Amino acid sequence: MTRVIVVTDTPVGDDSLERALAAQLGAEYRRGDALDGADVVLTNFAPLGAGELARLADGAVVIRYGVGVDNVDLTAAAARRIRVCNVPDYGANVVADHAVMLALMLVRRVREFDAALHRGEDPDADAFGPIPSLEGLTVGLVGAGRIARMAATRFRAFGCTTIAYDPLAESADGLPLVPWAELLARSDVVSLHAPLTDESHHLLDDDAFAAMRRGVHVVNTARGGLVDHDALLRALDAGIVAGAALDVTEPEPLPRDAPLRSRPEVILTPHVAFYSTESMQRLQRLAVEEARRALAGEPLRSPVPLPVGDV
Repeated sequence: MTRVIVVTDTPVGDDSLERALAAQLGAEYRRGDALDGADVVLTNFAPLGAGELARLADGAVVIRYGVGVDNVDLTAAAARRIRVCNVPDYGANVVADHAVMLALMLVRRVREFDAALHRGEDPDADAFGPIPSLEGLTVGLVGAGRIARMAATRFRAFGCTTIAYDPLAESADGLPLVPWAELLARSDVVSLHAPLTDESHHLLDDDAFAAMRRGVHVVNTARGGLVDHDALLRALDAGIVAGAALDVTEPEPLPRDAPLRSRPEVILTPHVAFYSTESMQRLQRLAVEEARRALAGEPLRSPVPLPVGDV
């Protein structure tokens, strides 16, 4: 029987590698929602719930172009014995770069100075409030995975103290792990690097913001649902949060009339932290290599743990 490769959607405009793999293996190649009987599905953001997964072939493999797999119903995948993979290492360095850049822009008030100069003003150095030295800052990293550890290395290069909270980590390559309450109380910058799960949804809510140091800066390059936007707005109004930088939001894109779009102390980028020419090339290549392994019956490089059963 001819095997079937489906690409539902992709962050890479050119699907020549995926097409070449299908041609080399004599597989049928499809794009979009043509999931019936698929043996391998490569997906970016297309929702793959129980209904979609039920259409796949027995023993199918789903490969996410990226790290997070919150668009895939993992419980349904486990029930159908469908394996799920991600590509966790294609752009960790780029995301870490982006997170640190956003934090520095907040602390150094780059956006405010830039906007004032473009308005024809000549602001004083203290026009927008205090600007601390980086070596005096404590950065709290929410999550202690690959990206968080890379970000910690970059922050320490500027003299920052780094701590992390991750309930699933026993160690983090020398990055001190602290309880949640301690991270909130100590951090001058809180940078999010955690997956979005039922437990982490709106992790930063009114209670979390109330426990933070006054004047904290918040950076999110992970998933928009980690932050309750209404609670963030209240924390900004109360002066608890001095500034926020969000590469991800809930929903994406933000509605045109979303209050966050008009806040001068909020930096927004359109979910591009992962993006570079090199990272996109790696992402496509690694995803296609995983698809080749799946079709060859070889061990998968990056299987995602499923919530129930053994697959």
